[in-house]
Amino acid sequence: MHGTLKPALQSDGESIFAAPAQKKSLKLAAYIWLSLLLLVFGEHLSRNSLLPALAPRVDGTSNAIVVRAFQVLQHIDAKLCRALGCLDRSVSDFSAWKIISATLSPENARESLKSSANQSTLQVQIQNRLAITVLPPNLEITLTDAEESEVQSLRFTPQEWLPQVWQEAHPDFLKKGVPSGEILQIELPITLPPNAAGYRVQVLYLYNHYQNPIYPTIFRKKVIYG
Repeated sequence: MHGTLKPALQSDGESIFAAPAQKKSLKLAAYIWLSLLLLVFGEHLSRNSLLPALAPRVDGTSNAIVVRAFQVLQHIDAKLCRALGCLDRSVSDFSAWKIISATLSPENARESLKSSANQSTLQVQIQNRLAITVLPPNLEITLTDAEESEVQSLRFTPQEWLPQVWQEAHPDFLKKGVPSGEILQIELPITLPPNAAGYRVQVLYLYNHYQNPIYPTIFRKKVIYG
């Protein structure tokens, strides 16, 4: 008769308070898992726009932690694609392309740029510096005179400027694009007009509204060298 019921009362009290705490923990865990699932499926559904938007540069100008985090995201995305299936759409992005060097050299070094029918070679080193594959652009070479006025414009499609050996190694490049970090060495023969004194190298993408020939083609350009 002296206090044997107190431990039981204490135990019952602890159980009463423990039950709501356990329910809160379960609800929190459920919310976390639900949020993760929504995040994963949201990434999967919007991957074709999300991955290009988040892709860092692989030429050393992006933070190494950001590059590593994006690689982890790509690894997760690849697993989701194997499990759920994906529709890959290569992107066209001006910011992907970096011209490392560009040199226009006459084949006959003793002839100046102003010689008639001057056969020259344009040597370009260009890189896809994004951490994703990117569709190859068109190259446009603008020749200028001594006053930097346009003399002639030359345009090369990807089939014309990409090295033939590289095209044979990547037969689906027009659909799959150029791999991340790829550095391309290009040599293009060019006949310079007599009054040519300088040049500019540009990239451009061609878009056709609704892929319908009755609509005009839009030319988007960006000067990246010269």
